[in-house]
Amino acid sequence: MTTILRMAGRRLLTLPPLLLGITLFVFVILQFSPNDPAYNALGEGSTESARAAFAAAHGLDDPLIVRYFRFLGDLCTGDLGITAPPGKPVADMIGTAFPLTLQLTLLGLLFAVVAALVLGITAALFRDRWPDQVIRVLSMAGIATPSFWLGILLIQQFAIRWGWFPTGGYVNPVDGLGEWLRSLTLPALALAVPVGASLTRIVRTSMVEELDRDYVRTATGNGLPPLVVVGRNVLRNALITPLTVLGLRVGYLLGGAVVIEAIFSLPGMGTLILNGVTSGDVALVQGTVLTIAVSFVVVNFLADLACLLANPRLRGA
Repeated sequence: MTTILRMAGRRLLTLPPLLLGITLFVFVILQFSPNDPAYNALGEGSTESARAAFAAAHGLDDPLIVRYFRFLGDLCTGDLGITAPPGKPVADMIGTAFPLTLQLTLLGLLFAVVAALVLGITAALFRDRWPDQVIRVLSMAGIATPSFWLGILLIQQFAIRWGWFPTGGYVNPVDGLGEWLRSLTLPALALAVPVGASLTRIVRTSMVEELDRDYVRTATGNGLPPLVVVGRNVLRNALITPLTVLGLRVGYLLGGAVVIEAIFSLPGMGTLILNGVTSGDVALVQGTVLTIAVSFVVVNFLADLACLLANPRLRGA
């Protein structure tokens, strides 16, 4: 445990400069936006002198480095700025939208991981036989399937034709877990299929490599049941690579949620980003993109910790 805590501490030391770099990148990129914050705040009827006065009062004419450090100071206090009229705090809007995106991402991740483990392990155990061939074709088809296209097909088939699920909208879990699950099942499936298909290939490859190692043949030759060898040793060692890749796939899920939420009319982070882009609201786009980027970094940090817990060789190194 001491070794794990020490290595986790080392990983934590890399987070501050990484997060600082993310804030700098997001801030600088959005400064090149052609949208005028003063115009967005004051509206179409504002005069040029009024916009100039607004810019001077809010420090919009200050040098870039000054504005960046002011942005960092506000960020440390939880202030992500104010949206264009009606002028709502960005932090409050993100606080309402982010839980939905997180629920959608985690549900999609659950679907993807369960499918990848079942299909990947099955394909490895039946290597080069018909189950492996069928799973290989299905996984390649899943990888090649765009999430937004799959989402539209799911709506047409399961929502409009059969009526099993709603075509869109969101139900809060406090209003009923069954309706909440129905409202998120189709968008979560649309997100999960490409991720689960790619993870299936990774799990299958890792399992095959591990099954070919000498210790597996030795354990099997000594009379240990195959189920014990696979469950206790092979599976644990084979999951190191999928766990590492899983952190990157969560970033794909977060990014894919932008389009999926628009297709299924879900009021999450994707909808906020689209609203910010279409309305030219720099503060809203900046806050949502920064939140998603930080979430991606945190998820990868947790994936690194999971690899340390699952692989004793990494702790020994």
